[in-house]
Amino acid sequence: MTDVSDVAQAFEDGVPDRGRAWAFIRGFAAAWDEPLAEDDGTPAAELARAEATLGCSLPAALREVYMLLGLRSSLVANQDPLLPPAEIFVHDQCGGVLVFRSENQGCAFWGVRLGDLDQDDPPVFVQARHGWVPFLDRVSLACAELVLSEALFGGGGRLYNACELPADLLEAVPERFQRVALPDYPMWTGPEDFPVRWFSAPGQLLRLDGLDAHSWLHVRGRTRADLEAICETVPGRWSLGYTESLDAGPLPFEPS
Repeated sequence: MTDVSDVAQAFEDGVPDRGRAWAFIRGFAAAWDEPLAEDDGTPAAELARAEATLGCSLPAALREVYMLLGLRSSLVANQDPLLPPAEIFVHDQCGGVLVFRSENQGCAFWGVRLGDLDQDDPPVFVQARHGWVPFLDRVSLACAELVLSEALFGGGGRLYNACELPADLLEAVPERFQRVALPDYPMWTGPEDFPVRWFSAPGQLLRLDGLDAHSWLHVRGRTRADLEAICETVPGRWSLGYTESLDAGPLPFEPS
């Protein structure tokens, strides 16, 4: 993986294992935030206390991501955070799910089924409005997505914008930006926002929730100029300025 300022380029060869996922996260942090430091990780003793309380061990991949950046709030705790270890819990649906991430108002949860805890890098499920559904097939891949989504809403929203795409702009994103090679996955809000897809250019990151007219496009620039360039390339009704109309609709999520 090379230039992580361009996320699609960084994903070009895929993320076949958790080692590559952690390498991507390190590169992304350095390019879009600050390089990860040793004190960004959750102490092992804190994880051990959580495991003792839960009565089960965390999968290797989940333990590793906590020890890598569990305390870097700018990358794990802007919108739908990675739970602190003391707040990890077991949801009793779907045969029992070990929940490690929550929507900021508790409207959705992400977790690993108890029956999969013997795997080092098990699949992740999300509790969407229509029940628990498969999210991504590895914890490490789900954590790479978590970092992208949390960074999207980071920086106090100063480098973020969003618009609801009309039919005539649906093709603008795939035509003008490179697709990030993350598998399609569901948005917890419901089937109408499936699939979620990511796109990028150097210094520009875009997430498209759904493929139909009125799907929401969320964007982030590394700099203000990068953000403005996205908004000029996709001339939609942007909710936070740079809009051709003053009556843009409300955001589906409020950046924190």
